[in-house]
Amino acid sequence: MAAETKATKSMPLAKAINESLRHALEADPKVLVMGEDVGKLGGVFRVTDGLQKDFGESRVIDTPLAESGIVGTAIGLALRGYRPVVEIQFDGFVFPAYDQIVTQLAKMHARSLGKVKLPVVVRIPYGGGIGAVEHHSESPEALFAHVAGLKVVSPSNASDAYWMMQQAIQSDDPVIYFEPKRRYWDKAEVNTEAIPDPLHRARVVREGTDLTLAAYGPMVKLCQEVADAAAEEGKSLEVLDLRSVSPLDFDAIQASVEKTRRLVVVHEAPVFLGSGAEIAARITERCFYHLEAPVLRVGGYHAPYPPARIEESYLPDLDRVLDAVDRALAY
Repeated sequence: MAAETKATKSMPLAKAINESLRHALEADPKVLVMGEDVGKLGGVFRVTDGLQKDFGESRVIDTPLAESGIVGTAIGLALRGYRPVVEIQFDGFVFPAYDQIVTQLAKMHARSLGKVKLPVVVRIPYGGGIGAVEHHSESPEALFAHVAGLKVVSPSNASDAYWMMQQAIQSDDPVIYFEPKRRYWDKAEVNTEAIPDPLHRARVVREGTDLTLAAYGPMVKLCQEVADAAAEEGKSLEVLDLRSVSPLDFDAIQASVEKTRRLVVVHEAPVFLGSGAEIAARITERCFYHLEAPVLRVGGYHAPYPPARIEESYLPDLDRVLDAVDRALAY
């Protein structure tokens, strides 16, 4: 591991988001942070810890428990030239604000023929694996990716968490920023002076020749573990971190599949009509003559998220992904 410098530090993913928000607040007085308990408490996951103390209650704002009101207020602030970053405390709490997001936030740019921009970031901790109660472990990213006018991204590591937040705040279009809460405490090196990849570009995080595993957010780490396990059996798997769900980097997926000739897409959200379905359809169209097996998908079941005691049976795990790998390689 390289020695740490002032620009490069090892930090958990949650801390990387905190540092990114701090940098944005320092750099631009029009940046605001808003949400339930984001100020004095520092957020339920302490992602915004210390920000209100350092920037004041007019920049880091504790809001009422009213998600529709939070997003609606952010829209009004954006129309007045601010760049609000709003937190939805848990994934399952976003639905009271869904109308504001898809009817107003996503549509204003087109409705105004490009004259009005809405630089709003909606932060949503999402996914399972933390033993939470109902409405605290869902993966609704496909619902937002289906809506034109919204950008939807999800980092898998601390470095991307830092830089993708910077890019999301700088975007003049609304960004739904899904934070993989089960990875909040995973550490990685973050270089705050690096030149980041474009926000919506996928990245190969492990080279391979036999099959491509494509994932984003919390499932990237799992896919790397799957690739390690498969290597012990002599199988070479490529792991592609998609990073963005809308838009999707189909060129990067195609380039990987043309090399490996097989693709397995992994996400926590239900397989039925999930983002993996769109990837499977597009890659089948683009790579029909390269594929040696159908594109397979691994994800959650088409059922409400279960109680925490049995969530590990619902979530994709090493064995379920390896089974899909074996099925693809058997063709």
